Amino acid sequence: MKLVLASESPRRKALLAQAGIAPDLIVPAAIDESVRKGELPRIHALRLATEKARAVAQKLGGDDHLILAADTVVALGRRILPKAEDDETVRACLKMLSGRRHQVITAVALIVPGGKLRTRAVTTRVSFSRLSPQQMNAYADCREGVGKAGGYAIQGRAEVFVKSISGSYSNVVGLPLAESASLLAGCGYR
Repeated sequence: MKLVLASESPRRKALLAQAGIAPDLIVPAAIDESVRKGELPRIHALRLATEKARAVAQKLGGDDHLILAADTVVALGRRILPKAEDDETVRACLKMLSGRRHQVITAVALIVPGGKLRTRAVTTRVSFSRLSPQQMNAYADCREGVGKAGGYAIQGRAEVFVKSISGSYSNVVGLPLAESASLLAGCGYR
């Protein structure tokens, strides 16, 4: 069985490597990641992870691959924060997260040979310190939060904003390792 990572995220590839897992192929899914009206964060993450896995399965054809996909969402209650496209969005996200507790939800989808789908969703609670305008501007200026859900990367400079974390750290980075390894082991992946 060949393992296909349906993601172009270098963080997900690095997290798998940290667990001793090397995908045989990396195939980006390139799907529409828009939030549907009224869609809750957990449902949104599960839908996108599933759509990514299915899109890559369709690209590859055949059913002799394990296809692993994931999607990470940062949420304040029922509100899904955007994946920051620019510095202004990073600042807006940080302003919302400042001094508050939020959830990071990563859904993992695995399509096994034969086409069966297995999913998991993991939630980690993160509390941010109150941030000054200078801190938010300095972080936005470093551009680390661009392209990241919620406008920050916990594995980088934003870690200094974290007052507390409850749950999986790797989940906040972008792939819950324990659950991902368990999904893979459950279908016989070495």
